[in-house]
Formats: sequence, C-alpha cells, structure tokens
Amino acid sequence: MLERIKNIGPGALIAAAFIGPGTVTACTLAGANYGYTLLWALLFATIATIILQEMSARLGLVTQKGLGETLAILLSQSVWKWPLFAVIIVALYLGNAAYEAGNLSGAALGIEALTDENRTLYLCAVLVISLLAAMLLWRGSYKHIERILLLLVALMALAFVSTFLSVGPDLGALFTGLISPTIPDGSLLTVIALIGTTVVPYNLFLHASAAKTKWASVDNLSHARADTAAAIGLGGLITILIASTAAASIFGSGLNISGAGDMAKQLEPLFGSFSKIMLGIGFFAAGLSSSIAAPLATAYAMTEILGIKGGTSSPVFKWIALSVIVSGACLALTGIKPISIILAAQFANGLLLPIIAIFLLVVMNQKKQLGQFTNKWLGNTLGIIVVMVTAGLGIRLIMSATGML
Repeated sequence: MLERIKNIGPGALIAAAFIGPGTVTACTLAGANYGYTLLWALLFATIATIILQEMSARLGLVTQKGLGETLAILLSQSVWKWPLFAVIIVALYLGNAAYEAGNLSGAALGIEALTDENRTLYLCAVLVISLLAAMLLWRGSYKHIERILLLLVALMALAFVSTFLSVGPDLGALFTGLISPTIPDGSLLTVIALIGTTVVPYNLFLHASAAKTKWASVDNLSHARADTAAAIGLGGLITILIASTAAASIFGSGLNISGAGDMAKQLEPLFGSFSKIMLGIGFFAAGLSSSIAAPLATAYAMTEILGIKGGTSSPVFKWIALSVIVSGACLALTGIKPISIILAAQFANGLLLPIIAIFLLVVMNQKKQLGQFTNKWLGNTLGIIVVMVTAGLGIRLIMSATGML
C-alpha cells in the first residue's frame, strides 16, 4: 500500500489538469440543461483519457523522451517537418492560451462567488491568480507543483462527492444516461465540450514528460499504468458526479446558468447558505491547479519539438510558460463573460483532440523508439475508435453550423 502511495504522481497531475473550472462549468451545464442524458459522453471521455494517457505515460517512461521530442525525431527527415511543427505549435499555444484564460477566469469566478460577484474584484483576482501561477512555475520544482495539485484536486472532489450523496439522484436515470448514447437537439456543442474538458490534448505532452521525470526505468511501467488508471478514473468519476448533482438539483427548475451564483445552486442541498463559499473554494482550487498545468504542458511541448535542452530549469521553458499565463490573463480581462471563455476553450480542445491523438498513435507504433512496448492491436483499435468518435462529432458540428446537416 505504501509503495502504491509513493508511486502516485503524474496521473494525479493529469487529473488536476482536467478537473478545472471548465470541467465544473461544462458538467454543470450538461446536467442542468439535459439532465442525465449526456453522462455517456463523460464515461466515454474518461475511458478515452485513460487509453490515450496510458500511451503517453508509456512513451515517456520507455523512451525517456517527451511526446514533442519523439515527434521531432520521427519527422526529422520529412519534408513536412516544419509545416507540421508549425501546425502543432500554433494549435497548442493558441488552444492553451484560451484554456488558460478559462482557468484564470474560473479561479477568479471562485473569488467573485465569495464576494457577491463584484466585477472589479474579479479583474483584480485574475491578475493576482496569474501572478501566483507564474511564481509557482518560475520557482517551484515539479515535486512541489505536484503536491499542490494533489491537495487542490482532493479539495475539489470532496465538495462534489459529498453533495452528490446528499441530493438523492435518480439512479435509474443515471445508469441509463451512462449506457445510452443520445444527442438531444442543441446539445452537440455541449457533448464536444464535455469530451474536450476531459481528454485534454496538451495533457498528452504533459504526461509523457512527467512520467520520464518520475520514473527512470521500464520496470516501473506497472506503477505508471496503475497511477494513470486510478487517478484519471477517479477524476472521471468526479465529473460524472458533478453532472449528476446538477441534474438532480437544477434540471427542470427553469434556472438559466449565467454565473457562479447560479452554479452554486447544485450545492445548496448539502451546504445551504454556504453553497457559494464551497463553490468559490472549489472553483479557485480547480482554476489554480489547471492554470499551472496548461503553461507547463505548453512549455514541455514547444521546447521538446524545437530541441531546446534544460527542461523546467531552462529560461526558454520558463518564458514560454509565463507567456501562456500572460496571454490567458489578457483574454480573461477582455470583458467577455467568463463562462463563454471557459466553454469556448473546452470546445476548441474537443476539435484539436483528434489531430494530436493521431500523432500519438503514429508515435506509439514506432518499434525503433519503443521496441516491444509499441501498441498492440487492442491499443491501436481503441485509439482509432477514440479518434473516429471525436473527429465524427467535430465534423458533425461543423456541418451543422454550415447548414450542410
């Protein structure tokens, strides 16, 4: 048991990264607007995350290289090297800047929820949280950041698990929602957001780099797999509980979710007048944890692809991470509604996911890099299914938006 606790790490980092304010917002809106109907999307997203993140962790542990570094090696002789690198870097940077804006907005919403939604305080909170995240990334080692994230995720989980147990959800409807894939009218964007908030593309880069930092030997592969399945499985369970809690306490009430105060309604059955305080603490915790992870992953990916050495201690690494925080803060301060920023970031992630997942699948079939640890037929099959489903949902949305469907 002590050995398992000792080996907890990168999986928790990934769980902390995707259980951000975007997750709470998307899951709350899904439950409030569609009841238990969209729970299948969260179950699919959790399974897909475990499949893809296991590949990423295995890559980092076996090769002792990050996903970006492996891609650089794989494409080193290709005429498409720099165009592909440009696409990956621009997509990741812009996507993560938007995601960071959502993280900072969400953390600031948590502060705002504690102070009766004061706009001036919200703007100040964005700046303060940005500075705090920047300080942690500039001065903190991976170990220090990991411990902070573990604590914040535990805090986030406790409030929602407790509330779920108190609201008495319809277990029959919950089970049906988990196993019956349906997309009600107007819910497609929400479905993609639910998947995009769980299967986060940048986490594929982050996990490989974190795994090689945590473990130096392939003998630890079983620990890495157990860590991935347990931490991400728990994270996925939390997302399902958040959506189910909203379905039980808000769905059918006619409430239009437009701010943190509205989302706090789902916590009222347990916390009563303290629901805003609990949601505020949860949003702040989730936003801060994710606001650390997004710049960290961006810096890992870009320095690896560009062949910049030095890891987290490299000045270039730190400046890339800080630039993501600055970009996100600027977007969060534009005056766009925080919930709109958060949902747009989850949607962008959902569209970017199939592209990054395809690159990961190609890498995981390189015997020169992975030897006997390349994907087997089952891993490839499951990976292809994830790509097909996510790409299909994205294409369907684009067709619908352009009037082709």
